[in-house]
Amino acid sequence: MWTKVKRLFVIKTRWEAYLIIYALALGAMTRGVDYTQQYPGWPGYLLMAATGGAVMLGGAKILDAIRYEREAKAASETEPPSS
Repeated sequence: MWTKVKRLFVIKTRWEAYLIIYALALGAMTRGVDYTQQYPGWPGYLLMAATGGAVMLGGAKILDAIRYEREAKAASETEPPSS
């Protein structure tokens, strides 16, 4: 049963990754808008850019990790068993 629950928290496809990145970006930009209201002028816009940049870096890492896991799985399936 726990393996089924754990599987819900694993990103398996690029489609799932894109949905998660979209949700992160939506929250980050909402926070960025709050920053522009709390800190008027360039400090608010700088913080807003930082929140968006963090999502871009995190999203790239998520997509790279999915590609790496797929390639590692393919390589392990094609390797002959070592005896």
